[in-house]
Amino acid sequence: MTFYPNERLGIFIDGANLYSAARGLDFDIDYKKLLEEFRKRGRLIRANYYTALLENEEYTPIRPLIDWLDYNGFKIVSKAAKEYSDDSGRRRIKGDMDVELAVDMMEACGYLDHIVLFSGDGDFRKVVEAVQRRGVRVSVVSTLKSSPPMASDDLRRQADAFIELADLGKLVGRERRYRDYTETTEDEGDDGDDA
Repeated sequence: MTFYPNERLGIFIDGANLYSAARGLDFDIDYKKLLEEFRKRGRLIRANYYTALLENEEYTPIRPLIDWLDYNGFKIVSKAAKEYSDDSGRRRIKGDMDVELAVDMMEACGYLDHIVLFSGDGDFRKVVEAVQRRGVRVSVVSTLKSSPPMASDDLRRQADAFIELADLGKLVGRERRYRDYTETTEDEGDDGDDA
């Protein structure tokens, strides 16, 4: 992966997708190390973390992470997740942050040289293409080494560079702490292969 010391960097993290990818590789992200790593690679201007939160719950297991990120250099972009029951009566949570992330990436073209997108979701291919037309390089961080792979082939082809999360995990990962929660996702089992 090529980074230039004076380029203005922005990190855009699809929280649900990154959580699933790291879980598939059996490690957790150390967000402090992640910030330090990208500060070494350029001038880190922006670090956004996107997630949907359950509104009606007094406590949600993701709250400590969100609070820590919010106090330690990340901008949290969130909205209320929707809770519903599927046909079998199982509780489901829907909280898609794709539009918010895409809009923020487009707006960032005016002040960033390089965007690092932490998501393998193929729905982002078109926004990556639009950002590139405005002169901004885009690196995508996801994984092909999980089962199933989390990175959309279309998104990988569109990106200027693909960074394998398993390799980056050696720098910014820590041993997985087994938790009772999962990140809110639009649908369970999102594998990032949306075309």
